[in-house]
Amino acid sequence: MTPPQIPAAETANLHTLLPSPAVLERLHREDLPAVVGMSLASLVMFVSNLDTSVSFYRKLLCADVTVIDDTAALLVLADGNQVYLRDIGTRGSHPLGGLGVQYILWSAGSQEEFSRCQDELRRLSPKAALTKHEGFEMMEGRDPDDMPVLISYPGPERAARKEIISRIYEW
Repeated sequence: MTPPQIPAAETANLHTLLPSPAVLERLHREDLPAVVGMSLASLVMFVSNLDTSVSFYRKLLCADVTVIDDTAALLVLADGNQVYLRDIGTRGSHPLGGLGVQYILWSAGSQEEFSRCQDELRRLSPKAALTKHEGFEMMEGRDPDDMPVLISYPGPERAARKEIISRIYEW
């Protein structure tokens, strides 16, 4: 099946267009197996300085450091999700616009938590900025390796996303 064609005049606002009925039909879950409880559990992040990154993410995410050695640490969040940090020194790079995960969007569990995260990102990241979207807000800052860190409130479980955020097109 070929994808539907979108007139060139409409591609400038592509992220705000509603999918056509044909696209919605292809994306419907009927062809997928029933899955209960599937969720992201862990992520692995390569960093240039383990101590600096552990300090940053521990404070920002209120995470417990449960295991640490000379080159890696395991941070566990209150909900049980895990963040593995692996020190690879300065030899690593993460080109924006390359293949793979570009950034992670975290969501705060409450307005108070979101406010605390905003304060932390403003304190730890000189490039911190707040943006408002339909039904939610998003705070963006940078981690010690200058990688984007995004936190939203409320999360998608409370405020369904009705459009693709323009941030994902910026690179």
